[in-house]
Amino acid sequence: MSAPTKAEQTAESEALAAAATAGIHRLPITTPFKVGDINTYLVEGDPLTLVDCGPNSVTGLDELESGLAALGYAFSDLDLIVVTHQHQDHFGLASAIARRSEADVACLDLLAPMLRGWEQHSRADDRYAVELMARHGVDASATTALKSIGEVIRGYAAPSRVDRELHDGQQLEMGAREFDVLYRPGHSPSDTIFFDPDSQITLCGDHLLSKISSNAIICRPLHRDWDGRRPKPLLEYRSSMLATRALDIEIALGGHGGPVTDHRALIDRRVKGQDRRASKLLDLLADGPLSGHALANAMFGEIAVTQAYLSLSEILGHLDLLIEDGLIEEDDSGETIVFAQVP
Repeated sequence: MSAPTKAEQTAESEALAAAATAGIHRLPITTPFKVGDINTYLVEGDPLTLVDCGPNSVTGLDELESGLAALGYAFSDLDLIVVTHQHQDHFGLASAIARRSEADVACLDLLAPMLRGWEQHSRADDRYAVELMARHGVDASATTALKSIGEVIRGYAAPSRVDRELHDGQQLEMGAREFDVLYRPGHSPSDTIFFDPDSQITLCGDHLLSKISSNAIICRPLHRDWDGRRPKPLLEYRSSMLATRALDIEIALGGHGGPVTDHRALIDRRVKGQDRRASKLLDLLADGPLSGHALANAMFGEIAVTQAYLSLSEILGHLDLLIEDGLIEEDDSGETIVFAQVP
């Protein structure tokens, strides 16, 4: 990631100042993850609302307490905690903060069972990830190591009560504003953004990030009627981005990095970047069928081993684009699934 230019730094500062004037303040919290700090947001007014809350750690709790204090608030002042999606850095502290504040916890209705039963759901996700990696050619030793890492990462979240289940298309009062609740799956199965038509400010979690492209990570769907077929989150994500592109957004406040001030240009770049990566994968298949993991090795090298599941999700997502366009086909008849160009 390149360092921001002076013009970009100025635009970021002006956007954050405009958001603060509208009563929305960014509170960055340290995470142990490669992505770096997570942005939580305090929406002033009644109800005083915290959007996302950081990973379950003493450091995160202390930083959030200090950030609130700098604005003249304490945990006990909070009325509402809103979770944008199911990743630990976004909801990990929800339970701890809810106990200290007696605030309601709100999230998408599909996500509520996962927050309440975090241990059960996250372990099921890990089992699914191991099975998926094995089917796509990842070595058993790598899947075992990654499973151990998953046990550690799971500790950065905790089960949380959910008091208010949100529905796509409803309005939610945060601070003195009415936000549209909009379901935008792709980066995760539960991605939800909150759009204020009056200020044209959007709290978008990891749906749109200014400097990095959000991974469309393969996860077990949250819908109860899942038929067991592999999810295709990158196709979902592109559809979600195009829906967001149609909104009149002035400032999109993301979960990492700075604000987005031209969401349409950003989305167009993301889509073009996905098309370029898919084209490279098509070229790699010119000499014959390959597994998803073999393609990840060719594209990413060592990262395909150290971050096997993330890299495999990335590859499978772009292969799904090629399948959708009728350019390649998936063969799951053998022990390892392979992909080949359509003759």
